[in-house]
Amino acid sequence: MWKCAILVFCSSLVLVLGQDDWLQVNITQGPVRGHKDPDGGLYVFYNIPYATAPTGRDRFKAPLPPPVWMSPLDAVNRNIRCPQPSVVGNTQEDCLVVNLFVPDTTDINLPVLVFVHGGAFQNGHGLSNQYRELVRTNKLIAVSFNYRIGVHGFLCLGTEGAPGNAGIKDQVALLHWVNANIAKFGGNPQDVTLAACSAGSGAVDVLTLSSATTGLFQKAILESGSSTGAVGVIIDPIQNAKNYAKVLNFDNVDDLESLEEFYRNAPFELLTSRVDEIVDNKDTAVRFAPCVERDIGQERVIMDAPMSVIKRGNYTKVPLLYGFTNMEGAMRLPYFDDWKVQMNEKFSDFLPAELHFDNAEEKEQVAQRVKQFYFGDSDVSEDTMVQFLLYFTDVLFAYPMLKSLSARVEALGDTIYLFEYSFVDDDTPSFPHTNVRGAEHCWQSRAVRDQDLTGRTDAYKQMVQIAREYTLNFILTGSPTSSDARFPLWRPANAQRSPHMSIGPVIELKDDILGERAALWDSIYDEHYRGPLVPDRYTGGVSSIIISKLIIVMTITIAILNW
Repeated sequence: MWKCAILVFCSSLVLVLGQDDWLQVNITQGPVRGHKDPDGGLYVFYNIPYATAPTGRDRFKAPLPPPVWMSPLDAVNRNIRCPQPSVVGNTQEDCLVVNLFVPDTTDINLPVLVFVHGGAFQNGHGLSNQYRELVRTNKLIAVSFNYRIGVHGFLCLGTEGAPGNAGIKDQVALLHWVNANIAKFGGNPQDVTLAACSAGSGAVDVLTLSSATTGLFQKAILESGSSTGAVGVIIDPIQNAKNYAKVLNFDNVDDLESLEEFYRNAPFELLTSRVDEIVDNKDTAVRFAPCVERDIGQERVIMDAPMSVIKRGNYTKVPLLYGFTNMEGAMRLPYFDDWKVQMNEKFSDFLPAELHFDNAEEKEQVAQRVKQFYFGDSDVSEDTMVQFLLYFTDVLFAYPMLKSLSARVEALGDTIYLFEYSFVDDDTPSFPHTNVRGAEHCWQSRAVRDQDLTGRTDAYKQMVQIAREYTLNFILTGSPTSSDARFPLWRPANAQRSPHMSIGPVIELKDDILGERAALWDSIYDEHYRGPLVPDRYTGGVSSIIISKLIIVMTITIAILNW
């Protein structure tokens, strides 16, 4: 009896002595040791393996189970990064690690925030953005992680060796890891919120629609990115794989087996060397991104076009905090000098890739209609810079998100808190050739995450507090509404995309968002929107539109023969 008491006392003593500097937790794989943040208020666990990335010829397949260990794993920052161009850190194929930020509190059953990093599906890592200040409220645990990106994560050939969506399958594996382990850190596995901006938001949108994630999270924050446009889900994955292989000087691209062998054997130094040539395409598409998977007998995470899944209501709805900035298109400013000439010569090259036209003449007619709407009789030039910014704001992020919102509300009555972030202060410069200022891509997310506020205006510091309160309220309650009586009650949006919270120098609930701009794209998408292509082993892809037409022709033929 006394021996047992001494053992218990010693164990408690060790725990107490260690708590000031470190915290040890026993997870399913073995013990892990996190360390006190230098600024206090939380413990940080870096680079814990949550899965194993296959290597060699299996590099594009689904993740494998994580390693196990007996001795405590010292969870320090080893700067592990997945293969990508020009990155500072320890780049390696087996890169699937998770970071946890745990408040210094004895409270348990805390809500969990899981952040999915962005980066056009080509760049980034779990520590790209951090949320220590939210964790220091002692109200939540924050989680971030690496997932495979670029060719490594999103080569999609519809073959056994490269089925597609390895990066999304990594994210699903992470959510299973959180479900199995977060309670050991004091978190509640039944109160998980996903959050992301840009490509990460497109990935989260996919996760909300996948049957593979049912029950693994309860809320989601989607900012400046969705799965219903070409930025979020790739339109023609095999053709894109061919295009990039040509950039890398591989010519036998029409033989799918040879194409697969090239990608399975090429070193990652080569596969990441020319990524700049496949990002920022005129038609809004990215070259390696989530895809609709071909059924080859393996588990799939994306089995149909996201818009088709939404319209059928074949998903589990969760509350969404959902929005974009008023000048997302500023991310295209670096291309303005080249693109202004090309847009004047052939505007149709800049139409969204998810639009389908029966012939070139029809495409040109739509292009002229769009150009006339945004630019009138003027050329794309320095004098029409604002119109240039608004056009790319709409086609890249704003309209695809609004289209998805309407479809979700119509299908299942989703609870979606819509916003447009337009805050600027005296430090915000005007856009080139204009006297206009606006909020750029993911600035709403930037306001919430950790940052150095030294020298920032009082107005911006106040906006940071407001943005963090909205985010924290949503994580804790499923509604972002502020307790501050100065701010309006935030009601969910209806299928007409109303109301939305306008978050700018003045915060107010408004009815109309994008107005005639959204109406224009509604009319175009109603007629010309197509779903992404499914990889096909022989033809390279077949769209849902083509399948539908083939079915109609076959039905008519059979009817004639029977008659």
